[in-house]
Amino acid sequence: MRFDLTDLRLFVEVVEAGSITHGAERARLALGAASARIRAMEEEIGSALLVRSRAGAVPTAAGRTLVKHARAMLEMNARLREDLDAYTKGVSGEVRILANTNASTEFLPEALAAFLAEHPNVRIDLEERLSDEIVGLIAEGAADVGIVAGTVQMGALETYPFRSDRFVVVAPLHHALAGRPTVDFAEVLDYEFVGLDRASALQRFLSDKAARLGRSLLLRVQLRSFDAVCRLVQAGVGVGVVPHTTAERVAGPMGLSVVELNDDWAVRDLTLCVRNLDALRPYAQDLVRSLRRA
Repeated sequence: MRFDLTDLRLFVEVVEAGSITHGAERARLALGAASARIRAMEEEIGSALLVRSRAGAVPTAAGRTLVKHARAMLEMNARLREDLDAYTKGVSGEVRILANTNASTEFLPEALAAFLAEHPNVRIDLEERLSDEIVGLIAEGAADVGIVAGTVQMGALETYPFRSDRFVVVAPLHHALAGRPTVDFAEVLDYEFVGLDRASALQRFLSDKAARLGRSLLLRVQLRSFDAVCRLVQAGVGVGVVPHTTAERVAGPMGLSVVELNDDWAVRDLTLCVRNLDALRPYAQDLVRSLRRA
């Protein structure tokens, strides 16, 4: 078969994005060129690789087989490039991390800064995903390290404790919820929300929890960070759900009321997960050890 690395990388991006359009963007190819490459791949093997619909694209059985081997070949190519770069550019390599919103925003910045200061020739590719998505992608070998909520099923992955936190409600001091020690998420849904943008793993998580209650979030505005959410809450736009670590840092200076959620899912034990620690490249193993120490 005459697939090149660009073909393989494109196909993996399309499957992970669930869309040819978004996969082409991630692979930095024009949509027409990406579509032509995928059609040529299907003609080469004589079988459809994707089921296309208005909702996006999902792999067929043949497509799932291809993406499995494509990831392995791309990984081997990356290792070859990194090993050779060590002789020419002094670059040791890259570690791909998938993390949920809480870990990405509250715990990883400082932990990664410390690791990168000790490893100047290592790059970090950090992507935010839902916890259950992360487990599947780590199991498939799509990334090196995952950080997920401890409540998800890990299967055969190797796991290590990382951090503990909980989600709380932040509200203006004049709000009806202000001053209460606890509240059920179902009651919070009666009020207008300041949320994270729709691509955020946490925002999708909260929307799903609301849907399970037969409700929806009354979103006034969506922003890119927890700090920005808190600033709009301070201005009286609505209430927000943020990690306790964020609330503890900003509630005093901003004059916000912090109310604990009674729901079991509000408590977040974050867990590191890898497919096989011993099989990771040495600098990726160093990162796992550094995160555990931090």
